[in-house]
Amino acid sequence: MHLDCFENYLIWKSQEVTDIIHIGRRAGDRNCYHSLPPPLMGLKRNLSAAEIVEQAVFARRLLSHEVGSITNVVFMGMGEPLHNIENVIKAADILVDEHGLHFSPRKVTISTSGLVPQIKRFLKESNCALAVSLNATTDEVRNWVMPINRKYNLGLLLDTLREELCLKHNYKVLFEYVMLAGVNDSIEDAKRLIDLVQGIPCKINLISFNPHCGSQFKPTSEEKMIQFRNILAEAGCVVFLRPSRGDDQMAACGQLGKPGEIQAPVLKVPAKFRTALEASV
Repeated sequence: MHLDCFENYLIWKSQEVTDIIHIGRRAGDRNCYHSLPPPLMGLKRNLSAAEIVEQAVFARRLLSHEVGSITNVVFMGMGEPLHNIENVIKAADILVDEHGLHFSPRKVTISTSGLVPQIKRFLKESNCALAVSLNATTDEVRNWVMPINRKYNLGLLLDTLREELCLKHNYKVLFEYVMLAGVNDSIEDAKRLIDLVQGIPCKINLISFNPHCGSQFKPTSEEKMIQFRNILAEAGCVVFLRPSRGDDQMAACGQLGKPGEIQAPVLKVPAKFRTALEASV
């Protein structure tokens, strides 16, 4: 649904499991995907803790009679939740408190593009799940698709997770990896990803890119995604192929946000990837 202040998307897999996909910001963010896809609206404002919790309360009231219990809350979308870390942590505390909505901490997931100082604080102050959008295995590619990497590069991000997770018991970070045809889906990428996550208690979600107007990226084929998954699994990684949900309503991963307001500029394609992108069209 599109509201003047913020958006809330509800996506369910079955009668038993329902996800709430929440955007901590209006839509769009300078640190997230610059062209994966481009932010559509720009930052409007951060939400208060009460506004965040209200979305879960609304979803529970709306759907509990239709599909049963809501089990998962996901802070994820076109904004960067950890830019609003004060209110996100407050809201997450209410969501998991036995006197609040009483969700399991492992069922409340906060996503981030990789803000290292905020990640450190979050892991110290919260037991909720953390999802990190990785999306590349080299700084060259990640600098392009996720400009935040120019400030907090892969080495710094992953070393921080290794250090911080040593202090948490029975906790795994979730790495989100959106697969882009000809960009980050090679066998060499799979092998590099195995090396990158060594020593980090983690799970890996391989996500099919959801096409949208204005993006130069194309999704990796299902066959190649399975091959990529198998390479990781054979090396001992806990890895999943995540099905796309909500793409028919432009509410899938990377599609959130009301189109038609502000179009962010698309970064220039590095020369070494131009042929690959053209071939994937």
